Amino acid sequence: MTFYLSGFRSIPKLWKSNPYFELGPATSSTPFFLCVIGNQQRRFSVKPTTPPNSKALNLLDTKARTHRKGNDNNGQVSSDPHYFAAGAAKKRSHIGANPQNQGHALPVRSSVQLPTKPLNSAEWDKLKEDFKGKASFEDFIISQMARNCCSVDMAKSLLAWVAAKNNGIVGYNLLVKYLYLCVFHKQTSEVIDVYEIMKAKYKSLESGGYTLLIRGLIHSDRWRESLLLLEDIKKVMVPSKKNYGDCIQGALLHQDVNTAWSLYQELIGHNLIPPLETLKAFFDYGKDINDDHYSDKLLDILLYLRNNQLYPGESFAHSIKTWFESIPGRQWKGQFTTIQKSGQCSGCGRTIEPIHLSPEEYEFLKEKIMRDVIDGGDQYKKTTPQCGLSGGLWPGG
Repeated sequence: MTFYLSGFRSIPKLWKSNPYFELGPATSSTPFFLCVIGNQQRRFSVKPTTPPNSKALNLLDTKARTHRKGNDNNGQVSSDPHYFAAGAAKKRSHIGANPQNQGHALPVRSSVQLPTKPLNSAEWDKLKEDFKGKASFEDFIISQMARNCCSVDMAKSLLAWVAAKNNGIVGYNLLVKYLYLCVFHKQTSEVIDVYEIMKAKYKSLESGGYTLLIRGLIHSDRWRESLLLLEDIKKVMVPSKKNYGDCIQGALLHQDVNTAWSLYQELIGHNLIPPLETLKAFFDYGKDINDDHYSDKLLDILLYLRNNQLYPGESFAHSIKTWFESIPGRQWKGQFTTIQKSGQCSGCGRTIEPIHLSPEEYEFLKEKIMRDVIDGGDQYKKTTPQCGLSGGLWPGG
């Protein structure tokens, strides 16, 4: 006897009626449970809010096959209790309590709570005794501290405890995450201390360590050492736009405009899109500066934003507005406004340049591509009939 579950487009599947519960290949993200008792059928449709548990489905499938095998061999229901039978949960709990079956126990989640203040050595020892996780206690704690942006003093007490236990040695992973907290809280002196330790201990770092050190050093008097770290990155890879952006901001913070523009040109030369906060730093620095050369470069940045369809946020827009209004002798006046559906500015009345192509622009672009890309103009630009004949590519050659 066969049933077709109509009305559900997701499962146009034929299910065979059997006197047992079965989950087979017809199971999908919207599972259907079909239970047939005698000549009566009951149909249940369930739409879960979460994806189906494949492990549970496999377990149910195994139970169904075991049940079916008992029916095929003996013509009777198997004596093994059903997974959902009464009392089955209690029996499974007794099996789980057996030490021989501990390998099947669920992993125990750690119940250790992060401290709210720096701890001494004895307190860290006690906290480690209470830790039940499988991961390293030190790595677990420092990761939680970094995730919750805990205080630097709390993390420092952890590192001091680790150093006391390991003859003054602190692992790289702990140092990097401690460095992250120092950079986050702008503890420049601590950043420099970690930098000195890493410089003495490691010949090179991974990209995350370089990024944190660069960002932490730009606010100190030793900001030029961030440029040395940038050069170290260049030896193995192209620095990220964040690395360039941090070095540019460091140069602007310390009044080295030429270095900032040089790094900006490198960034653009690598076809990297500069972070908007980096471009904002150029406009913030340019306020009240009577320098036509610098102003021209800022106008180039505005053209770069236009040509690449990059849209500044509110803070960046304020910086642009302030820079225009600060240009000596120009008397610019900026204001925030709205754009009408027609594209007209409510402030000045001008029509804003659209990002969509007009019919004329589309036809021009179409002809340009057909002529210069598809046709290509000179068909012998990279080869000539003489080259073809000399190479034996022509018939009879």
